[in-house]
Parts: sequence; structure tokens; C-alpha cells
Amino acid sequence: MSAPHPSSPYDFIAIGLGPFNLGLACLTEPIDDLNGLFLDERASFDWHPGMMLESSHLQVPFMADLVTLADPTSPFSFLNYLKESGRIYSFYIRENFYPLRAEFNDYCRWAAGRLGTVRFSHHVSDVEYDEHEELYTVHAEHDGERRTFRARKLVLGTGTPPYLPDACRDLGGDLLHNSDYLDAKAALQAKESITLVGSGQSAAEIYFDLLTDIDTHGYHLTWATRSPRFFPLEYTKLTLEMTSPEYVDYFHALPPATRDRLNAAQKHLYKGIDSALINDIFDLLYQKNLGGPVPTRLLTNTALHTARYDEATGTYTLGLRQEEQGTDFTLDTQGLVLATGYRYRVPDFLTPVRDRIAWDDAGRYDVARNYSIDTTGHGIFVQNAELHTHGFVTPDLGMAAYRNACIVRELLGREYYPVEKAIAFQEFAAPAGPHHPTEISA
Repeated sequence: MSAPHPSSPYDFIAIGLGPFNLGLACLTEPIDDLNGLFLDERASFDWHPGMMLESSHLQVPFMADLVTLADPTSPFSFLNYLKESGRIYSFYIRENFYPLRAEFNDYCRWAAGRLGTVRFSHHVSDVEYDEHEELYTVHAEHDGERRTFRARKLVLGTGTPPYLPDACRDLGGDLLHNSDYLDAKAALQAKESITLVGSGQSAAEIYFDLLTDIDTHGYHLTWATRSPRFFPLEYTKLTLEMTSPEYVDYFHALPPATRDRLNAAQKHLYKGIDSALINDIFDLLYQKNLGGPVPTRLLTNTALHTARYDEATGTYTLGLRQEEQGTDFTLDTQGLVLATGYRYRVPDFLTPVRDRIAWDDAGRYDVARNYSIDTTGHGIFVQNAELHTHGFVTPDLGMAAYRNACIVRELLGREYYPVEKAIAFQEFAAPAGPHHPTEISA
């Protein structure tokens, strides 16, 4: 990627540097006639550090790295990282396609360190638009200094912050979101009781980790989930075909109400638990129960409705409801871990340009098929903020390279990385005309 003259505007500025915008940085690096800048408020790349459990791995194969599915020849590939790290043969012998989460984080750090377009410790305070020059002005704070950058386009990759249920906001005490688990683990295990609320992979990883040490520390461990069962991540091949350009086309064309209904019904397609981990949890429970009952409870169909904290005793009282029975009950616990996921929040720095953004009836971005959210359809693009318009593939690392190839095409004005249009054997929409049997092809 070429560097602009100091007085020239950038072609684009990307704000936030998670894996998605980092992938964009890697894919735009070799494009000489495209100059961009990537700003992030953190001091360095670090992806969910509070969940870097030693054995945790990605739920997608290594090919879902920053670049490979858009450009298999890129020097920023996971395999090239392994080669340069001297571990490619060990990875080969391991015969496991799923990188460890800590390994993927290290890979992302490796990639970020090889990019000249990335600026860490830059907190973006506000974004303005100059109608006369048709440029966005990005103001950022760096080491107490206010810096200003200009660009023709923006790419937003600010991520999804941790979500806390309404009942637990400003509750007091030392409750934690799962994103802070490792930092708080030692203090948590010193308590007499721990309750984990939530479902999905992160909740399962924390439960397994705490269950492993339950004999050593002697706490009582409860896992409450609103889900009717511990759903495995659906990973069969025809289901995986839904992570495809065709399904995104189909989903995006549906009415908003239908899309919202589908998103609610499809959570197990992207928020489920790795089936091997579910089995490991059962096996560990079986093993520990050989010596007698283990002080742990698994509560399904159980939703958190209320919570209060008694500072004198350091105890939380949770108001729970067994949803299928409609039965309310309470649970007292000293430790409280909320594995309640993440939700997108519109960044405050966009306030000056809100009138340039397209909004839907629910006050969300009205994201176009090309991932733009501005009223012109080609000025502001989003990463991982389009679940309601593009479906469950939105947070999927496996579709990130595809989305970035689409965004690169929009930024550059031409296709640089071939963008797949059809990869699935199955059809998601009704035939456009009279149906005639045809041979299957892909």
C-alpha cells in the first residue's frame, strides 16, 4: 500500500483493529494504488485476553485466517506465520485444523507487527465530514496530543463490547463478564460458591476450567443457562454452506422482521458449544462423581430476571425462572460470572455524522449488501455490525476474508481479489422462473 503525501487525504481510514480490520490491513498492504490508515486505541493487538485458556481453540479451521480465503498466496497467512515461527512441522504432526486461541492471537500480533499502516494508542474522539472537499476528518488522541487525519472513506471495526443483563448493571461487588475471567480467576476460586450465567462456547470453557479445579478449592459451582439444552455448534457440511455469498444474498433480501426472526432461531449456528467440549464436560463430571457427588449444578431453561448484592456478606441473590415451568426461585452465590455475550454499540465518535448514516426502523444501521451504511452507499463500511442485515455469518472468521474482498473492491473501485458469488450446492431461494431439473454443479 502506498503512503500518501503528508498533505494528501487517505483513500480510507479504518477505526478499530480486531481480526476483521487487521485482515483488511493485510489484504490492502500490497495494493500500490490504495492508501489507508488503521487506528486503534489499545497499545497493541490483543484479542479477548481474558479468555486465553490454555486449551481453548478456534471453532473454525486455520484457513479462516486473516487472508487465505481471499488470497492463498499472501505472506500474512497463518501457514507463513507457522513457518517463520519454526512450528509448521509441529502443526502438521498435530493433525488438528483448529488453532489454539492463544496461537491465533500471537499470529495476529505477528501480522500487525509487519504492517506500516497501523497506529496503536490512537483513541478516536470524533469524526466530521467536509461537504466541500468530500472528506471525512478523523480526530484522535495520542499521548495527550490531538491528531487529525482526513480520508475519502471509513471502515468501522470497533468490535462488540461485553454485554451485561439489565439486572446486573451497577449491581456492585466483584461480578465479572467472561471477558475478564482470567484476571479474576484466582479471586473467584477463593470464594465458597460460584455461579456462571450464560450459554455458548465461552460459558462452557469457563465451566470446564472451574470444574477441573473444584476439588482443589472446594467451591460450589452452578451453571445456569436460559437455553433449553447445551446446544452444540452445528458444523455439518450442508449447514456450513450457509456461510456463503448465496446465503448472505438470500438473507439480505428478506424483510427485516423475517431476518430478526431467523437470527433468533439460528443462534446455535454460531453461538453453540464445540461438541467435543460438551463431551469433555460430561466425562469430567462422570470421573469426579466416582468419589461421590460433586458440588455442582447444571440448570437449563433458567433465565436471570433479578439480582441484588449484599455488601455486608459479599453475596449475590439471583432471581431465576425455570422458563418452561414458569417457576421462580432464588439462588445465593458469592462469585458471579456473566457469560452473556457481546452486543454492538454505535461509537460516540460518529455523532457528528449521524445524518450521513442510513438507519432502519429499529435505530440500527441499515447496512447495504456491499457493507456500507452511509446514505451514498460507498462512503462508510462496517465490520461485524451487520448481524441484523447479513445474518449469522457476520461474526464468523471464515467469512471475514470474503467481506474484506468485497470492501476492497468498494474502496478501490475495481475487483482486486476475486469475489466468489456462488459456492453452495444447495439453493436458498425459490427458483426465479419455471423449475426444470438440472445437474448439480459448484
